[in-house]
Amino acid sequence: MINRLKITSEGANDKAANILNKGGIVAFPTETVYGLGADARNEKAVLKVFRVKKRPAFNPLIIHLSDLESAKRQAEFNALAIYVAEIYWPGPLTLILPRASGSNVSKIACAGLETLALRVPENPVAQNLLTTFSGPIAAPSANISGSVSPTRADHISDSLIDKTDLILDGGPCKIGLESTVLDLTGNQPCILRHGAIPLENLIEKLGDIKEYNHRSNTEIRSPGLLHRHYATNQPLRLNAITAQPNEAYLAFGKCTTKEAAITKNLSESGDLNEAANKLFLLLRELDLPKYESIAVAPIPNEGLGRAINDRLERAAVKS
Repeated sequence: MINRLKITSEGANDKAANILNKGGIVAFPTETVYGLGADARNEKAVLKVFRVKKRPAFNPLIIHLSDLESAKRQAEFNALAIYVAEIYWPGPLTLILPRASGSNVSKIACAGLETLALRVPENPVAQNLLTTFSGPIAAPSANISGSVSPTRADHISDSLIDKTDLILDGGPCKIGLESTVLDLTGNQPCILRHGAIPLENLIEKLGDIKEYNHRSNTEIRSPGLLHRHYATNQPLRLNAITAQPNEAYLAFGKCTTKEAAITKNLSESGDLNEAANKLFLLLRELDLPKYESIAVAPIPNEGLGRAINDRLERAAVKS
């Protein structure tokens, strides 16, 4: 039976670090979603993560580190990259940077690219694990590839639990939406994936920022760029003002529709932060065979709304 330890359990971090050192995989919380972690330097362990998640080998993994100094040993940081890292790390920002010549991260973890996706998480459980392990951890979300991301330990599916050596249960994730991915390898910063840090915040700190259009590009330059991702089993119908009697309805703000089989509200007050935090949780609650589909209310495409809409659009892509 899988070991599931509360973070208050005696020796939990030591046990998790020992498993990683031996090439095992550990699920752990970050402030965004739960990750499925392996020693990023160990090719066999990294391959196990790809295999367990059924993740395409061309889709790179985010490398988690304890601090900026650790990250500098893995990637090349110019003045801009250091400036950005000092502002946003630890936190929900993933940076795409050139791989350092001395990096010991497995090439498999970065899907053969000459860049690395690096993040220093803020979550204290993740930080304690990284400090105890004292090495880089490759950690995509702890779910089967393409499915809804887990924001609680009990969201980790049975099919994944059976292949995971340990789950560190740190309770619900504070943000509940994946990190923003920012590419700093070009002449101008470029958002590859909208996430927990809104575009407006980055523009305020960094000036003009490009936005990667995943609809017109097929190149996988970082994690989180697959066209179909975060998907529910039941089909999604987006920008729905009302719902049918055979549909579940995911509302936002004031909701007047009464036709739906069931209604859940991302935020009755229209708070995008609350909506982002509840998105994956409520999608899971509504993703049941007894509902023909899930109708989703319009979400303002501003602030965290961009990241919410990004996840919903990818989830709605037909397989």
